[in-house]
Amino acid sequence: MIINTGGRTDTVQYYSTWLLKRFEEGFVLSRNPLFPNKVMRYSLNPDVVDCVVFCSKNYAPILSRLHEITDRFNTYFFYTITAYGKDIEPGVPSIDESMETLMMLSELVGKNRVAWRYDPVLLTKDYTIGVHEKTFSSMAKILSPYIDRCIFSFVEMYKKLEVNMRELIPLKTEDINALAEILSYHANENGIYLQTCGTNADYSRYGIHQSGCMTLEILGKANAIEFRHFKHKGMRTGCHCIESRDIGAYDSCPNGCKYCYANKSPQKAWNNYKSHDPSSPLLVGSLKDGDTIIEGNQISYLKSKEDECPSLF
Repeated sequence: MIINTGGRTDTVQYYSTWLLKRFEEGFVLSRNPLFPNKVMRYSLNPDVVDCVVFCSKNYAPILSRLHEITDRFNTYFFYTITAYGKDIEPGVPSIDESMETLMMLSELVGKNRVAWRYDPVLLTKDYTIGVHEKTFSSMAKILSPYIDRCIFSFVEMYKKLEVNMRELIPLKTEDINALAEILSYHANENGIYLQTCGTNADYSRYGIHQSGCMTLEILGKANAIEFRHFKHKGMRTGCHCIESRDIGAYDSCPNGCKYCYANKSPQKAWNNYKSHDPSSPLLVGSLKDGDTIIEGNQISYLKSKEDECPSLF
């Protein structure tokens, strides 16, 4: 089973103490976002967790204690660094700070376990195609020795973006093609493996690879382990990733990114953050009367000796 720590919120940046405590105590609770009275319980034990996947925009808060997890578990790290400033990502460190932290993370865990996410790619009057080219090319030169690959996606026009991000300029086909060609050129120039995320669109004509960003092949190669052959069902339409269990919670990330899909509103996220209890097994809140705890079905994807050797009986 794959544990995902950052699909619903930036757990690393804002809840590192809680996260480390969960691994120390060996279990975590995760409330079902669709059925709130159902609470999943997952064991955080290397015997049942094949890999722990992180996704964050700031790993600085956890770097000094990250070994508490990496010493025991297979791991992989997605680091999101975009071209945007505080006007779009209020709670995110500057590009220079972020790149410095990524380099420190890479030196700790190895470049084979670090992927740079440059997404979502979007346009406004301030963040033009020219700005993307200048920023991405500069970042690619610096980050190329420290990353396994670069993953990008184009912004999805969620309905709430019409309210939360009125300055967003809808992407035209010619914009998408121009951006894909630019990103590919500068990735190739710096020896970076570039791939898409969360789409069935084909940009192979630009030398861009189409794949899930969290596949058993990627995780296995990064950790020198071998998985059994499983079909990657994906987490949503256009996704080609292996299924994982997210231990975070929606409406809890204070970063305030305008394009965010995981928060209904910045205020609700901030309120949940302020009420967070680091000692609770749940990221947000605590168990309530009427909650039902369900043991997670934690099946390993790892290839065992039994898989390699045919039965003699």
